[in-house]
Amino acid sequence: MEPLYASARHALALEGRPAGAPWTIVQRIEIPDPGQANAVILADLEGGAGGLELVFAGSATARPHAIAATDADSLGALLDGVYLDIVSLRVDSGESTAAVAASIEAVAAARGVGAGALDLALAFDPLGFLAASGAIATAPAEHVRHAGRIGAARLANRGRGTVLEADGRHWHDAGATEAQELAAVLATATAYWRGLEAEGIAPEAAIRLVGVTLAADQDQFRTIAKFRALRKLWTRLQQAAGIDPAPVRLHAQTSWRSMSRVGPHVNLLRSTIAGFAAGIGGADSVTVLPFTSANGLPDGFARRLARNTQSILLEESNLARVADPAAGSGLVEAETDGLAARAWSLFQEIEAEGGMAAALASGRWQERVASAAADRAKAVARRKQPLTGASEFPDIAEQAVPILEEAPAPAAPAVATPAAIVRPLPPRRLSEPFEALRAASDRTLAETGRRPRIFLANLGRIADFNTRSTWARNLFEAGGIEAVTNDGFASLDELVAAFRAAGTPGACLCSSDAVYGQAAAEAAAALRAAGAGPLLLAGRPADAAAEAAYAASGIDGFVQAGMDVLAALGTLQERLAAAAPATKS
Repeated sequence: MEPLYASARHALALEGRPAGAPWTIVQRIEIPDPGQANAVILADLEGGAGGLELVFAGSATARPHAIAATDADSLGALLDGVYLDIVSLRVDSGESTAAVAASIEAVAAARGVGAGALDLALAFDPLGFLAASGAIATAPAEHVRHAGRIGAARLANRGRGTVLEADGRHWHDAGATEAQELAAVLATATAYWRGLEAEGIAPEAAIRLVGVTLAADQDQFRTIAKFRALRKLWTRLQQAAGIDPAPVRLHAQTSWRSMSRVGPHVNLLRSTIAGFAAGIGGADSVTVLPFTSANGLPDGFARRLARNTQSILLEESNLARVADPAAGSGLVEAETDGLAARAWSLFQEIEAEGGMAAALASGRWQERVASAAADRAKAVARRKQPLTGASEFPDIAEQAVPILEEAPAPAAPAVATPAAIVRPLPPRRLSEPFEALRAASDRTLAETGRRPRIFLANLGRIADFNTRSTWARNLFEAGGIEAVTNDGFASLDELVAAFRAAGTPGACLCSSDAVYGQAAAEAAAALRAAGAGPLLLAGRPADAAAEAAYAASGIDGFVQAGMDVLAALGTLQERLAAAAPATKS
């Protein structure tokens, strides 16, 4: 982003959520047992939620928990006490979504609630499912044809809701850029729009049967711009087809990709910013993931905070009172227009290849998304994209957060006899590599009674070493390596004695460049003689001659800003673990 932007005071508000109308607070329901899930649903609705996203087994968005049963009796138990004519429902059961939705309609009918009174969105994205899972049992085109029949019946009954979803979460969680997510959503929605029209539904009606979901992350201004850009793109798409534009039904979910298992309380900050940005950007409904979602099945407290995050934004901050409040901001308008232009260009490329299905079949779209994901992973590894609580400012002694159930490793939905197979784009959280280092440290702690440890050899006065010592401690502990620090030493003998007393296999020299020039070589030689190995220095050698001199004194590595932190910490942890005592103390 630029430091300054020209004023855009004459920009017009984008048409979307009605002015002054709040977005709908949607709670994600993924508790396996329908009876337990019902208690959670009632608590969520009583606590301020106006909508539910029901995630069943078979959904590609399950992470990994999901509602286990889908028969009429279990769905009746799941929705017991729920006023189905006033609650917005989103249903995702993967390839069985239509069948589950039909069962919900049957439950509603048995209670005297007609299909026309339901606000029911079939939040299934066949193409996104295929991309995320790598295989699908029924071809996406057949799912679209079936959705067309459902849509025609819904239109006849004047029912509300959508029958297909262009779900940006699949692309976002796989590592796509904002422009790629928008382009994929647009191309997917276009494929569904064409398919519904082929089933005899008029274009003006067909496009209203397709919903859109976008991920919202902590990049506040780009998230606002992404949601606004989608509305612009949706209008342009309809204008290109020669119909009067209608607003898109736009749902937001806070980013799974950004959730961290370590430092989980930071997820509260991420989700607050993301929910704020989605609301400002014009989302019709928003799901805030509970802050412990990456750790396991969230408990009632985490769910309550997720609800209240939105309630505060709506009821205390009054964010929905103004239509498109970001309109006119030079920054937001420039980002919106730039994103829309890049996304439209990518959308045209997908269309030129034959559409979204063809782009997936060729593998070219997956290559683009994977390239973007690799660039982002490199930035995370070098801490150019910092992850607070994971790669920056870690709490190595943090206590486990309460959850209902541990999260097993997620697995793609099983497809017995696939009708289509493509290169998969599985979801990945950004903090996973750092979590793996912390998990390895936890195992070492359990086996030996100590984590991998390193001694910080602070040279000179506190003013000399404090900056690099603090930086080094955060660096090491991000990799699960406990840093034994101190306030410096009056003599070299005291430094060596403190190192021996610490009982760490390795050490890292920390001070200013000036002090390094006077004392680093001598301190390194003394520490090496005392058994320090590995022996590192925090900072960058001034030149090749300085690096050679440090190496001659026994220093065998350097830690510095811009390096591949993940690779360095992984190697260091292995060296420290190998040099540590093998028995539990």
